[in-house]
Amino acid sequence: MSKKILIVDDAGYMREMIKDILGKAGYEIVGEAEDGQEAIAKYLQLKPDLVTMDIVMKEKSGIDVVKEICKIDSQAKVLMTSAMGQQAMIVEAIRAGAKGFVIKPFRPEMMLEEVKRILEK
Repeated sequence: MSKKILIVDDAGYMREMIKDILGKAGYEIVGEAEDGQEAIAKYLQLKPDLVTMDIVMKEKSGIDVVKEICKIDSQAKVLMTSAMGQQAMIVEAIRAGAKGFVIKPFRPEMMLEEVKRILEK
């Protein structure tokens, strides 16, 4: 059975890129969200095995969303995606409960390696 993934990013092109990378690798993309509130609602509805989460989004940051998802499900597996120069935010995201991160722009093999690592935990 393929692992279910929820993609959260406010940029449509990034969601498409991640969907393409993970879909080609055999993962099932069960949903997408473009903001934090939608991400939390879809997490509850879809119960994905992993969430890819952008750090910087309108309304609610990815860090705040990770905190909320981890309160709901202490076993949640969240992979943060962030642009270069956001190292302090990455540390904060890991403290909030994220299991890993990839830096944008990322190479497909880096994302797949990190997804696999997190899912095997």
